[in-house]
Amino acid sequence: MRLTPLLLLPLLLAACGSREVKAPDAYDLSGTISGDWGENPHLRLALVGTGFPNAVTNDGNQPQNVVPAGSGTWAFGFDLPNVPAVAGAYQVIVYNDTNNTGTYNVGERFARNRQWLIYSTFSGDIPAVKLPGSGEEVTPAMTVERGWNLYNRNFPLSSTNPSPAGKVTGYDLSR
Repeated sequence: MRLTPLLLLPLLLAACGSREVKAPDAYDLSGTISGDWGENPHLRLALVGTGFPNAVTNDGNQPQNVVPAGSGTWAFGFDLPNVPAVAGAYQVIVYNDTNNTGTYNVGERFARNRQWLIYSTFSGDIPAVKLPGSGEEVTPAMTVERGWNLYNRNFPLSSTNPSPAGKVTGYDLSR
C-alpha cells in the first residue's frame, strides 16, 4: 500500500510542471514592445480590465513570452484565457516587474495601446463599460460575437470594429 504514494508522485510533479514556452507569434496575441524601459527591465504582460457589472481584473498568470528583438525592442506573445473570470473589457499591458511578483502593481512602469479585448458570453449588444468608481467610459455600447472580440478605439464602431479575435497580431505596446 505504501507504493501508491510513490506512484502518484510523478503524476503530481508533471501536473505542476512549467508551461511550454513558444515563439511569440504562436500565442493568441502577439506584437512588439518598444520605448524607454530603463536598464535591464524585467518585462511581463498582464490582462487588466473591468467586467460586468463591476469587477476589476489584473491577471499576469497567463502563458506568455517576451524576447529581445533589437535595441530597445522586444517581441511578445500572450495567450488569452479560454474564459476569463468575468465577461468584460480588457487590455494586455506590458510592465516592468521591478519587484518580481508576476503581478502588475501601481507604480510600476507600464504601457498599453488603444485596443480593447471584449469578452462576452453571448453574441449581441452589450452596454458601455465604465470604470468602477470614476464612471469613465472604457468602451461604448456595441455589438459583439460570443467569445473574444477586438475593439480598436483608433477607429469608429462599424461592422468590422469590433471583430472576433481569433488570433491577434500587431498588438504593439510602446512607452
